[in-house]
Amino acid sequence: MTIAPARLSDPTVRAFVNAVNAQDRDAFMALLADDATMSDDGSDRDLTDWTDREIFSSHGHMEVQRESDGGRSLVANYRNDTWGEMRTAWRFTVSDDGRISHFETGQA
Repeated sequence: MTIAPARLSDPTVRAFVNAVNAQDRDAFMALLADDATMSDDGSDRDLTDWTDREIFSSHGHMEVQRESDGGRSLVANYRNDTWGEMRTAWRFTVSDDGRISHFETGQA
């Protein structure tokens, strides 16, 4: 069963999912700390390149299946035009200022 983004517990993660699903690059980038980092399947990636390829130019979309860790860990069906749909895990580190300093994703 899918969890509607509006029902996600963590407000920053909720905004992240909404920005991805709306393809709103400006809102997405505003959520990230200036020195934010990310990893995909355990490998550090260039954040700007990865988000452009995997989210924005390929029309990424998240359907959250479950959350844990106060809403900072998700399991979601993620799809984009490049890879189709896959079950993914997402983990977020949110700074005291409410911005994402790091996120990890990979196949669940």
